[in-house]
Amino acid sequence: MRSYNAPFEKFVNLADERLGSKVISVTDEWFAAANRMLQPTPAVWKEGVFDDNGKWMDGWESRRKRFEGYDHAVIRLGVPGSIKGVDIDTSFFTGNFPPSASIDGCFVVEGDPNEDTQWTEVLPSVELQGNSHHYHEINDDRPYTHLRLNIYPDGGVARLRVHGIPFRDWAKQDPNEQVDLAAALNGGRALACSDEHFGRMSNILNPGRGVNMGDGWETGRRRTPGNDWVIVALGHAGIVEQIVVDTLHFKGNYPESCSIQGAFVKGGTDSQIATQSLYWRELLPSQKLQMHSEHTFIEQIKELGPITHVRLNIFPDGGVSRLRLFGKVAK
Repeated sequence: MRSYNAPFEKFVNLADERLGSKVISVTDEWFAAANRMLQPTPAVWKEGVFDDNGKWMDGWESRRKRFEGYDHAVIRLGVPGSIKGVDIDTSFFTGNFPPSASIDGCFVVEGDPNEDTQWTEVLPSVELQGNSHHYHEINDDRPYTHLRLNIYPDGGVARLRVHGIPFRDWAKQDPNEQVDLAAALNGGRALACSDEHFGRMSNILNPGRGVNMGDGWETGRRRTPGNDWVIVALGHAGIVEQIVVDTLHFKGNYPESCSIQGAFVKGGTDSQIATQSLYWRELLPSQKLQMHSEHTFIEQIKELGPITHVRLNIFPDGGVSRLRLFGKVAK
């Protein structure tokens, strides 16, 4: 089981460019573009690589400020959400990192912030170190559509991770429309798994098909009896009508078969969910899988009524690129 540096890292990274997150304004990005902060991959160092403005850096880097003030970048999140924690990563920025930073947020119903927008402090000013991760837990249930990263007074940030729960106004959802109840963009989140040695469990809920083998959930080779599994909380309770299990890019390491259990969970905490899942009902009986393929199941699905959680079991181990659970929202 892969360990996390902070418990909130199990939540969706709302600032991931794969979700559509984008820097929409920045005071200065002379040395390195601010959008590099939103890449899902870890920052890298390229020895001896320079461009017209100086040393190439994998992150956002502003010029040395020669007047009062500070730099900031405004980010439109690909999906609105409440924030559980952030990681301000200064990897490879040593003599050029900001001494401190803070984060503000706002919720804009339509469009982007303007001069009249009211911003709320999400993370007060914190000290930064060079070439380091800075994990800060945030307990804020309010959803935000935009964030403003402030760095004092200038410098470089390699990555900004904003982990939280996507927000969707389900009251406006057409009850007759089929929707992917497990999608990260709809609030679905991976809660627990048996192992995620090669790829994080949350990847299977990302939009689109996987870009490569690393953009999926892959376990280590099982050398003991049993099977691997991952538990997903749906964005909203619903009735599942179609299931898609995609093994794209997994060829010599795809699972031999899979099954899915489901339940309508009331009460308890995420930490208890693994034990509860042992007794969930069968939603999808065991199905044979193929390498590098998208598998669609409709007739094989058992009628369980509304459910809130599923457990995807893979036998005995391997990799899954995406999991889609299409269905109708329960009233």
